[in-house]
Amino acid sequence: MSRLHDIWFSECYQDLLNSPLAHWLQTLPAQLEYWQRNELHGEFNKWCKLLKKLPETHPSHVDLVDSVTIGKVEDITEYAQKQITGLLKQFMPWRKGPFFVHDIHVDTEWRSDWKWERVLPHISPLANRYVLDVGCGSGYHMWRMLGAGAKGVYGIDPTQLFLIQFHAIKHFIPQRQIHFLPIGIEQMQPLNAFDTVFSMGVLYHRKDPLAFLNQLKHQLRKGGELILETLVVEGDQNTVMMAGERYAQMRNVWFLPSVEALKVWLTRLGFEDIKAVDVNTTSLEEQRSTEWMTNNSLKDFLDPNDVSKTIEGAPAPKRAVLIATRS
Repeated sequence: MSRLHDIWFSECYQDLLNSPLAHWLQTLPAQLEYWQRNELHGEFNKWCKLLKKLPETHPSHVDLVDSVTIGKVEDITEYAQKQITGLLKQFMPWRKGPFFVHDIHVDTEWRSDWKWERVLPHISPLANRYVLDVGCGSGYHMWRMLGAGAKGVYGIDPTQLFLIQFHAIKHFIPQRQIHFLPIGIEQMQPLNAFDTVFSMGVLYHRKDPLAFLNQLKHQLRKGGELILETLVVEGDQNTVMMAGERYAQMRNVWFLPSVEALKVWLTRLGFEDIKAVDVNTTSLEEQRSTEWMTNNSLKDFLDPNDVSKTIEGAPAPKRAVLIATRS
């Protein structure tokens, strides 16, 4: 029997073939073949076997517009509900969501739906657009992009557990034009073809944020739209904080610019119509430990005596959403 990931990628290639993204096929298949031969996580084959155990269901409805909700509990037996719950918990920790699968509430660490609700009113309508989600996590926002009418949704993220979580949800949703690819932006050829590119929660993990923004730019067609969400600090156009060894206990945080500095970066790289549409301090309700993500979360990363600061003494996480157009 074919490996599951062979099937996943074959479907992706078929969809790319008759799209404005067809030239991606010049490099993508070889990259994914190399990944399958050399870079599989030690647990990956086990996760794939667990995926195959998910029962087939026939959801009475699917909502991707106001949530990611698949079916009702009445659609399945009590045994099947317990089986699905047990299997999905094998893919913990679940960080981005929430998902509702036949009334099983996958209560993720992040209320990613809140972020989506802050972003959606400000972006160009996604109807009939080809969309790229860079650093897509488990794919929560990809489903919401599809629900907003996107013609094709592609997510990239090298974290293989996120790939498995995405396919665990996709198992229950008979949708085609949505694909998760386990690669990083640095591996992508300049496609210059997507109508919309999302990057939410990635920039501050990059040692060279300007190179990263330039990579995002070269995935967009001219006139395409970038939606960038990232950690920021207060300040003017000259303010950029370089994190210490840890920021909110994360080792891989590098640069936190002010909103005004970020606008300067985007302008210098050839973006226009740059707007900051939301600035939001992350709350303890939006990011927290749950039954589905039992590790430490935001409350453990803040100063217990002053939640306006991280445990290291830096400003607590504040996130901004900027929208810009490729000139």
